[in-house]
Amino acid sequence: MKRSSIQPMPKYFDRYINLIDDVELDEAFETSLQELATFDRAAYRALGLQTYAPGKWTVPDILQHLIDWERIMTYRALVFAREVSKQAPGHDENQMALTAGASARSIDELIDEMVALRKSTRYFFRTLNTVQLQQSGICWESEMSALALGFTILGHQKHHFELLKARYLPLV
Repeated sequence: MKRSSIQPMPKYFDRYINLIDDVELDEAFETSLQELATFDRAAYRALGLQTYAPGKWTVPDILQHLIDWERIMTYRALVFAREVSKQAPGHDENQMALTAGASARSIDELIDEMVALRKSTRYFFRTLNTVQLQQSGICWESEMSALALGFTILGHQKHHFELLKARYLPLV
């Protein structure tokens, strides 16, 4: 199903979803894997744990955040698609970042994990039929379908990769 098939478009999460072209979900997953394959590991390794401003996350923190977010959103899609619950559990991304230990991990290790996870997430979404993709529940304050969650995962990566390029690469 395409991005334009998302009904209703969830508030707040639409800012991520709309970063993805109106293509089939599986095609969008392929594009995201290509973005991961071309991630400039060397440039981000050179940054170390530097941030563009005090109190901001390091590159490893951001990559770990993307990994955690993808796992959470995929679980939510699973719960909705399998009609287990209509209410997604919440999470505190800042608390998760504090306790994740991302600064002890290498850029290569994090990107390798992201690729493995993205492939697994893609396989999961491929198993969902049209009815399952349209099953929805409440995430935070928004009704979201499993399909919307899939596009949210991809748009969230795109959002953070754009921030990395704009705010972190100039520091190299």
